[in-house]
Order: sequence, then structure tokens, then C-alpha cells
Amino acid sequence: MVYNRCGNSGLLLPAISLGLWHNFGGVDVFQDGRNVIRHAFDKGITHFDLANNYGPPPGSAEENFGRILKKDFPGYLRDELIISSKAGYLMWPGPYGEWGSRKYLIASCDQSLKRMGLDYVDIFYSHRPDPNTPFEETMMALDTIVKQGKALYVGLSNYDAEQTERAIQILKRLGTPCLIHQPKYSMFVRSVEEPHATTKKTLLDVLQENGVGCIPFSPLAQGMLSDRYLSGIPEGSRASKSWGFLKKNEITKEKLDAINKLNEIAKKRKQSLAQMALSWLLKDKRITTVLIGVSSVEQLDNNLGCLDHLDYSKEELSAIEKILKNAG
Repeated sequence: MVYNRCGNSGLLLPAISLGLWHNFGGVDVFQDGRNVIRHAFDKGITHFDLANNYGPPPGSAEENFGRILKKDFPGYLRDELIISSKAGYLMWPGPYGEWGSRKYLIASCDQSLKRMGLDYVDIFYSHRPDPNTPFEETMMALDTIVKQGKALYVGLSNYDAEQTERAIQILKRLGTPCLIHQPKYSMFVRSVEEPHATTKKTLLDVLQENGVGCIPFSPLAQGMLSDRYLSGIPEGSRASKSWGFLKKNEITKEKLDAINKLNEIAKKRKQSLAQMALSWLLKDKRITTVLIGVSSVEQLDNNLGCLDHLDYSKEELSAIEKILKNAG
């Protein structure tokens, strides 16, 4: 495993982190998830990323992870793990169950710790910006969570460049600097590279200027950037499940064409398409770690193979850009 420094902090994170967004909930086979988490740790993946609403049903991924920690990770191993959770999306009914109020964030953190059987998480995120709550309130809640000993670091997710810069400055003044940002980023989703209309800065620019790490989620575009969709939508894939976030209508003819052309470049690089998609992100030194989601040990091992070939020639990058421009 390769370990990268997270921004300007003292924290090292593995180049590949494991996300429990899918495949670890109450609707999934518990032992399959357990096998993946055990194998990931054996391979040097020390960072496990969760959120209060991961499942389905919401909360069940944290509950299952807590069970696995109790069964397989004795107390001293806690010091070898980086565990993160988040709050921001709908978790319980009523006016206090989502967004970014102090009430919701602190209550949610307490609930997450209880579900996982932990005294603290290493990183706690505001999962999305709240348009109706002052940024100061949301950031002060994150600061309080750290000062109460419930988290060691704080992060942001799904904040744009301008929102991120505001949040970073508030956190800095409070004395709890922002450690990391978790945006959606892949070959098919590249908004982090686009300048903000007001500030003219990209999200990656803002993170670099402020010494904040970056951990892209959905680096394989919900599995589209893998060999699973080379011939369409297979049975058992995310796009075939009613509760998944990848919808069938997202897999267009243009996307399928691009996937197959990218796969040809990957073959020449002696990589799988998934390995190339991950190494394409990791080639940028502003990226601390990429957050993968897998449903089997075999998928996990395939993804880890990306670390064997992180270099790109100018010709390869140019060919990839040409394909992506036509992907729609």
C-alpha cells in the first residue's frame, strides 16, 4: 500500500480507501461485507468511510461495521484504523433529521458513534452544504464535535469551490482546520476541475491553496468505469438494482462507446478499465486517496492493482481526453 499525506496535516491515508456506501447495508449479505473489510485491512487499507444514512436501510452500514469491528478488530487495532462518518442527508423524520444545523449534526454524530460502538471517529464530515443554515453554525458544530472528543478531524463533502473556501476560513478561525474534502470525481464527472463562476477558482485549486486533502467518491462512476458494463447492464450490477444510485438511463450509447474505447487504452497499459480509472485520478498529486466501493474480495484486489501503474504518457492522456469529450 502507498500512503499519502493528507494536505498539510500530519495524517497519512492509504492511496485506496474503502467506502461503505453500498454493499454493507441491511439488504446485503453480512458475511460478504465482513470478508471484504477483513481483506482490505490485510492489504493495507486503513481508512473506512461511512455516513449516518448508508445502508439501506439508513444506519445499517454503520451497525454492520460496528459488528465487524467487535468481531474482528480487537481494541488495540482501533489505533491502526481511520474511520470516518458524515451527516447532512435525510436520516430521520421531522425538522431535525437532515441538513446542517448544530442540533442535527451533533445528534447525528452521537447516533453514529453508538451504532458503531465507538468513542470517537477519526474524521467527521458535513455531508452537504445547507442553504438555509448559516455556514458559521454548521462549522461551529463541527468544531464542537472535535472539542468534545467525538472526532479527531473534520471534513466537507459536496461543497463547491466557493462554499469550500468560506467553510475553510471559518474552521481556521475556530481552531479546527478542515482536513479533507470529499467530492464526486471521475473520468465522467469532472466538476472539480471547472472554475467557479464567482471566484474563478476550481475546487482543486482551493484545496491545494489551503493545504486540504481530497478524497474523490464514485471514482468508477458507480461502476460504469469497469468491465461490468462493456456489453450493457448485467444482472446484479448497481444499475440493475432498484435501490441503487446508478440508473439505467445514465448508461447511454455514448457512454458505452466511451467505456469500450477507454478499455482498449487500459488493455494497452496492461490494466483493467477500473485500474486505469483509479490511477487516472491518483496521477494528480492533489488527490490524497480514492474512495472505492466493492462487493467482493476479487473486485477489491482488482482495484488495488491500479497502484502498480500510476504513470501516464502525454499520448495516453491526450487519447483519453478525446474519448471523454465525446462521452456526453
